[in-house]
Amino acid sequence: MGRSNTRSFLKNTILAGISLPELAVIGEFLEPFVLKERTVLQEPKRRLDHVYFIESGLVSQRIVAGGSILETAVIGHRGAVGASFLLGGHLATRQSVVLFPGSAHRIRVEDLRRVMRERPEIRDHLLRYVQALNLHCAQTGLCGVRHDCEKRLASWLCLASDALDADVLPVTHDYLSSVLGLRRAGVTETLIRFEEQSLIRKARGVLQIEERLALEHKACSCYRLISAAYASTESVNSIVELTG
Repeated sequence: MGRSNTRSFLKNTILAGISLPELAVIGEFLEPFVLKERTVLQEPKRRLDHVYFIESGLVSQRIVAGGSILETAVIGHRGAVGASFLLGGHLATRQSVVLFPGSAHRIRVEDLRRVMRERPEIRDHLLRYVQALNLHCAQTGLCGVRHDCEKRLASWLCLASDALDADVLPVTHDYLSSVLGLRRAGVTETLIRFEEQSLIRKARGVLQIEERLALEHKACSCYRLISAAYASTESVNSIVELTG
């Protein structure tokens, strides 16, 4: 049995990229968890009890300050909530909230830390993901300063679609305006243009991506950098699988 066998029952890319013997070790501590909309998985300045490996759904990671929020990353089936906490520190610095409902496997922080000490391969595997997530957060900050509404919206839609592994996004104009720090009128005008160009189709509370490649061309370079960072962690895992 090899790593490909794990993909038959695991949707989370991180867990599916772990070899079967290592997965057996970490699997003893994993438990299923239902992600309900608006559930807060992580609060700033509070200890994190669990790390959540997302199977389906979407989690918004954001900074909360002065009554305002700024989203730094969206986390879906390719990621884990709380993984950055394993690099050090005792308190979370960001809030993580379930945006779209789904499911996850969760593990207690102390159990995962013990597994990482005993299994360096698992530790290295997680660290590659954390590096990609950190780039995602940093690039999001830069994007908010340098790029216009159209590029940022296109990037967010593509990133959310990748994380959710779906082209239908249950998201509103108000939400996009809030987490991206954009005027609601600007968001609405941009989405209307996207629809007129047949890139998306809107319904009440739902947005469907119709022309994915064309939408990617509208996105800024931040999308390609972030996407490549996550893809690189998966390609490393594929190389290890072929040579291991």
